[in-house]
Amino acid sequence: MSAPDPMKGFRGVMSAMLVLEAIVVLLALLVVAKLGDGVGTWQGWLVGLMALLLVLACGVVGKPWGIGAAVGLQVVMLAGFFVFPALGIVGVLFGLGWAWMLWARNDVLKRMAEGTLRSQQQG
Repeated sequence: MSAPDPMKGFRGVMSAMLVLEAIVVLLALLVVAKLGDGVGTWQGWLVGLMALLLVLACGVVGKPWGIGAAVGLQVVMLAGFFVFPALGIVGVLFGLGWAWMLWARNDVLKRMAEGTLRSQQQG
């Protein structure tokens, strides 16, 4: 029996985080509809496009460039402060979650390299 791959778990968590973020971004459409001229405005289209990109990023998070793409989407969300402040607030909250997740990933990678993960220990 081979040892479990911890990075497979991280890919699942990253995909789940992207889906949750897309759901929260789609909920921002309610705010756009209430504050602006409606969902059909450029702000509504921007929020919808951002949600679509977040969902599509779930499919590429396992690629070598997938994490960079997900982090790039977080930067776009943070830049959302200038377009739609509610989008920027969501970007800050999920950005903190991504920062923690990437720190934990790097810690696991370091422990894997050192051979100190529990799954790497001899029975």
